[in-house]
Amino acid sequence: MKITEIRMFLCDDTKLKATLSLTLEDQFVIKGIKVIEGRQGLFLAMPSRRKEDGTYEDICHPVNKETRDYFEQTVLEHYKERREGRGSGNRRPSEDDHSSPAPPA
Repeated sequence: MKITEIRMFLCDDTKLKATLSLTLEDQFVIKGIKVIEGRQGLFLAMPSRRKEDGTYEDICHPVNKETRDYFEQTVLEHYKERREGRGSGNRRPSEDDHSSPAPPA
């Protein structure tokens, strides 16, 4: 499952660094993903909803480590490019883009 587009909006907040949507295989979009600054560094927070008991539950999420790592590495790489002023708000990773990790098989 390959990420074919990233639409990112940078935030000026101490913890929330960006919000974004991912397009997978030019066929499926996931909106509401966040880049968060945690105690151990940056991480992705998948879209979630608040349950009646006050806890949060992901609406959608990767089901294996390889896919989660692929999403995180690709998105955080794009985030760092944007923070350094090297990228635009939208990105379509290309076949020749060797800086992005390969999607899981």
